[in-house]
Amino acid sequence: MPILQLPTQLINQIAAGEVVERPASVLKELLENSLDAGADRIEVDVEQGGIKRIRVSDNGCGIRKQELALALSRHATSKIACLEDLEHVMTLGFRGEAMPSIASVSRMKLTSSATSGEAWSIESDGGEQFTDPKPASHPTGTTVDVHDLFFNVPARRKFLRTERTEFGHIDTLLRKLALSRFDVSLSLRHNQRAVMQVRTAQSSEERIQRLAELCGQPFAEQTAYLEHAAAGLKLWGWVGQPTFSRSQADLQYFYVNGRMVRDKVVTHAVRQAYQDVLFHGRHPAYVLHLELDPAMVDVNAHPTKHEVRFRESRLVHDFLYRTLKQVIADLRPGDTPNLAEHHRELVNEHPGLLAGTAGNTTASYPSGVQTSLGMRVSDNPAAYSGFHEMAQAATQLSDGDIDTQELPPLGYALAQLHGVYILAQNQQGLVMVDMHAAHERITYERLKASLEGEGMTSQPLLVPQSLAVSRKEAELAEQQRELFASLGFVLDRLAPEKLVIRQVPALLADTDVEALLRDVLSDLVAQGSSERVREAINELLSTMACHGSIRANRRLTIPEMNALLRDMEHTERSGQCNHGRPTWVQLSMDQLDKLFKRGQ
Repeated sequence: MPILQLPTQLINQIAAGEVVERPASVLKELLENSLDAGADRIEVDVEQGGIKRIRVSDNGCGIRKQELALALSRHATSKIACLEDLEHVMTLGFRGEAMPSIASVSRMKLTSSATSGEAWSIESDGGEQFTDPKPASHPTGTTVDVHDLFFNVPARRKFLRTERTEFGHIDTLLRKLALSRFDVSLSLRHNQRAVMQVRTAQSSEERIQRLAELCGQPFAEQTAYLEHAAAGLKLWGWVGQPTFSRSQADLQYFYVNGRMVRDKVVTHAVRQAYQDVLFHGRHPAYVLHLELDPAMVDVNAHPTKHEVRFRESRLVHDFLYRTLKQVIADLRPGDTPNLAEHHRELVNEHPGLLAGTAGNTTASYPSGVQTSLGMRVSDNPAAYSGFHEMAQAATQLSDGDIDTQELPPLGYALAQLHGVYILAQNQQGLVMVDMHAAHERITYERLKASLEGEGMTSQPLLVPQSLAVSRKEAELAEQQRELFASLGFVLDRLAPEKLVIRQVPALLADTDVEALLRDVLSDLVAQGSSERVREAINELLSTMACHGSIRANRRLTIPEMNALLRDMEHTERSGQCNHGRPTWVQLSMDQLDKLFKRGQ
């Protein structure tokens, strides 16, 4: 075929194939336009899952009469005017393709008022021809009415799913959007029936209420609010407690400058932050907002704008990882979820997050079993330093004293159940502790803290081990010699595509060092950083902690049990064992009363 200039209508329909995948895609573009217009109230009406009709009304700034036709024209936008604007995009939309693309595959009516008392509308019937503006009745703002999606592209229409499936995507989209803008009220109606109504949420209490409405009450009750800024980056939002995990990654919302995105850098950083506290195969839940200079992020990386590209991805990754890791570590028994000021203090107590500093428990190591690390793991739970005298005093308190005095978060021990669980009374009610799981976490955190204090030690190989790699990996190893040394490796480059391993981390001398080093190099090539060595060492320390912790059926005295409770209150990540299982649960008096039907 000869080279031909494509007709404008066909160009718009090809663009629609990139932007308009299903009714929810149409709605996303229209909602983003409403937000860019400054709307704080948006009403959505859909019929037959959006296939028959999608109607979006807002109270934004509106469109002037002479610009209505331009709004439906290809590459016409009010959001950018030059290349410099494209490098500092603050709006959700900017391409000028969405409206003409949608109009080319549907019947559309656009009604808008930019000045009070004067409104105009134009219509399009699946083509590039629009009617002349006609007077209309409409308050300040805009209404876009889209009918019969893909009526003129039957090949696309037959790929749409059932009404229920398509509406499910619309409902999910509205929830994501509602979590991105707490200052905007949203309503959704489906087939003339009200489905969702969320009001503006300015105060902390109102935001938590919206969080409960959109993500469920259990998530709202088991989240920690964080807010932290450093190096030109700001992270705020809610992270689920490690014990509130999911079988799927279905409760994960991340926004960059208000834009909902899916990004590999973000996902990897969050997963690493949770790696030490989640049960195998589980996924964390979170609603997080990252704010940064628009020049530091490229939002023009994908037609649907779901993906972004960070100009300094390593900085973003480390900021997210260290901030979230510290917030999770700082959660202690007795912390009240969702108190913004409280959790802001938790993060801001650690200004060195980006420099790699982290808070660790400062309890000293008791005497006990000697480990291969040269550290001692307690085989006597009563030996916890700093808490034994307190625990002894607690046993002398009468029931009346316990009821009237201020109790510590995990309370005081009452008894031991079957040599496995500790039963304790606190101000809320009954606390049950898995003593082995709790002691395992305490021992594990102390092993890590001791190792960090002493630094990574290397062990020379009796026979240096050569390793064939790619030229890029060899150059990277040569450039990152200091990084590998900090991880315990001493490497030399023998040839353009060959390395030699002379020293390895002492703790990992008996493992498959070659496979580990290849994984580290792969991470460095793909992400610019690697936690493989740290993960392998932590796995070994976890095993050591498990063997060095008190066992089931070990009878403890009341002072020993109280000492363990006090140590849990001062240990990072003490809510979960090394394998992600919960170490303690709380039963409130209300829950206990319901069990026994008291007051009914």
